[in-house]
Amino acid sequence: MSGYDVVVCGAGVAGLAAACALGALGHRVLVLEKRLMPAPVAKGEVLQPGSLAILRGWGVTDLLERAGAVRLSKLVARAADGRPRMVLDYGRLPTDQPWLLAHDYPSILEALTGALPSGVEVRRGVVFDQPLWTAGRVTGVRSDEGDIPASLVVAADGITSRMRTAARLSTERHDYAHRLAAFELAGADTVDRDVSAYVTEDGLRVHYPLPRGRVRLYVQVAPDELRDLEEDGLRRWAERVLGGCPGLAPLASVFRDGLARKQVLPASRSLADSLVVPGLALVGESGHSMHPMAAQGMNSAIADAHELATVLRQGGSLAPGVVDHALRRYDNARRIDLGRVGRVSHNAARMIISRSRLAQRALTGTGRNDRIRHEVMHTVSGLGVRRLTLLDRLHQLGLPDPRSTRLPTWARAR
Repeated sequence: MSGYDVVVCGAGVAGLAAACALGALGHRVLVLEKRLMPAPVAKGEVLQPGSLAILRGWGVTDLLERAGAVRLSKLVARAADGRPRMVLDYGRLPTDQPWLLAHDYPSILEALTGALPSGVEVRRGVVFDQPLWTAGRVTGVRSDEGDIPASLVVAADGITSRMRTAARLSTERHDYAHRLAAFELAGADTVDRDVSAYVTEDGLRVHYPLPRGRVRLYVQVAPDELRDLEEDGLRRWAERVLGGCPGLAPLASVFRDGLARKQVLPASRSLADSLVVPGLALVGESGHSMHPMAAQGMNSAIADAHELATVLRQGGSLAPGVVDHALRRYDNARRIDLGRVGRVSHNAARMIISRSRLAQRALTGTGRNDRIRHEVMHTVSGLGVRRLTLLDRLHQLGLPDPRSTRLPTWARAR
């Protein structure tokens, strides 16, 4: 097999985003995927404004909106009874799309697939084993259909990436001590159009609306909390969840009805020591993972694809030396941003999940400080990383801030 400029390993959001971005440059791209059909997982459903700007350029945003995607206006951390403790109002963002967009993961994949340029081919049911090497450089992919040479290989095969391992790229994965139980609740039309995260004595609870009157609900659980629970045990567990979070009362009936449709998902954070070797780049969870609290995982994968295409376009060709120089620039730029965004996601998770005094003071302090809250929102939205100083951290913990009501310049301009 020959004739491909780029081979992308994996057809999740990261892989399809890479195919959209690189195909738009005029490259002939082959996407390999071992699954015949996408897995119906309860993840990667909320798109940030920074991602929407990228997706609009590829024609994906319009496809999602036509498919019924829901616009969400805010990300709100709430007390267990529903009272807001920190509100990120996306309407203040300096962008043409100051909102989040929510849809099912398979629908997002379908929109990305529908927007693929004509030079992109997707081949499903193909198992890929490892990169092909020539003189210390990746020059293609070995698959069960034969060797496929390419000028660039993109590994987008997920958190347990075989391609990353075969390329001898290492990552240290830190698993959180909890899981997230995901439920799809039908018939919940009264939920506000925002992402609501509740701080409770028993951990995180998050919900947001999906198309067709549905709601996604996540409940923090211990690793074995739901294992082997029969129907009666699951119902008793649900009553404890509802009792510990009165803010979920409007969802009580549909929550009880949706208990059988649950998925239990792990939560972890990681960042590979390098995102590249000569001839190969990691995108998405093959290179990094984040706690889902701040809705950054899928959005970071889209940013990966956009940055990879940007540096390759600037290089001007797919000659080996040019590609490898571009990959070094990609690695440097993305690892810096991913490190900062990962810290924001981790700190956001700690503020909501932890019952420590420091975490709760940080949440309260951030919620009351207009300036810092808006800087955090800018980073979370994907419009650009805003660094918080050590003094800002102290202000979050309660040190008086004379600038707390003085919005950043970008917010005042809105």
